[in-house]
Amino acid sequence: MIKPLMILSALALAAPATAQQTFAAPEGCTGTLTVQQKGCVLVNVWSCAADNPGDQWLALIGQGGLFSVQKVDDEFQWIEAYKITGDESLESPAPDPASLTELFANQIDTWDFTILTDDGPQRNVGYDMLTGETTEIDGVTLMNTEYQGRTLDADGNEIDTGSGRQYVSQDLRLFFFGESWDAATPDQVTDMSPVEFIFPGEPGFFSDQPIYECNQIETGYRP
Repeated sequence: MIKPLMILSALALAAPATAQQTFAAPEGCTGTLTVQQKGCVLVNVWSCAADNPGDQWLALIGQGGLFSVQKVDDEFQWIEAYKITGDESLESPAPDPASLTELFANQIDTWDFTILTDDGPQRNVGYDMLTGETTEIDGVTLMNTEYQGRTLDADGNEIDTGSGRQYVSQDLRLFFFGESWDAATPDQVTDMSPVEFIFPGEPGFFSDQPIYECNQIETGYRP
């Protein structure tokens, strides 16, 4: 397993806000995908030989540079994350783990899992549901999803709620941002949908610069 300090130091050097135009996966890892998204967000994806089969890493880069590195497994469970707001890890076993296998088989996947953060445990409860529709973006066919979720603190107090529409790829076994909104303000929609899917050997692969909607107000994404 790659250590947090190794990840953040290596990637911070590879992805400053302005200096370079390319990104680098850590040693022993191979870049697999770059996604340029609305809302001035870029996602670089890689896998590492030392990890379990199906594990993937995602680096999220905004207008100010790298702000989050996340590890997911083959079911797209959030195993661990290293963010500018603090480190996080999944408490295992989860009462109802997130499961792409269940989503693809049953068109809906409920989840109930706890993320351990620097501010204490946060329980996440909700569901992802396939709508039955698909969307093609930059030549990649994605399944459309809807979701609802709540985040609770250690005392059971609700600290966040959200709903939205996302995309999921059965081949890549990855979710991609779409539209999201808070339950209290459903008319305030944040759209971070993919615009470009860039694979190894294509121009812009493993860039360090998001390019869409970057001169607007900073994205509403909360790392």
